[in-house]
Amino acid sequence: MRRANLELTVGFFVLLGLACLAYLAINLGKIEIYGKGYQISANFENASGLKIGSTVEVAGVEVGRVISIQLTTSNQARVKINVEAGLLVHDDAIASIRTKGIIGDKFVKLSPGSSEKLIPPGGKIINTESAIDLEELLSSYIHGKV
Repeated sequence: MRRANLELTVGFFVLLGLACLAYLAINLGKIEIYGKGYQISANFENASGLKIGSTVEVAGVEVGRVISIQLTTSNQARVKINVEAGLLVHDDAIASIRTKGIIGDKFVKLSPGSSEKLIPPGGKIINTESAIDLEELLSSYIHGKV
């Protein structure tokens, strides 16, 4: 009888540990289980360092994620983002690629704008600011092209 209770208790804690591990994997891995929100895109001259899964922020608050980065026929980077359903992005919004922290993780900063017209799901942000290429900036400074 004691052995059966011990095995039952150990089995319960093993299942509890596996449930905690699954919870941590989903939350720390930033896996999207529910496809909430809508998609919009923006073209950038340079999307260097931006990755799929990078955050999209408005006023420092995470409101979405980068879902794809592709090269267009005009040699620009088309970045598709998924933003929360309640976020209103106006057609004069500005999307810029910024650096977060000292490590240099890139994210998309959205300035939502104030126009009367909204960008519909599947729409495109026209005003963009590309990532600053630090190596190119230093090279032009060193070679006196500034």
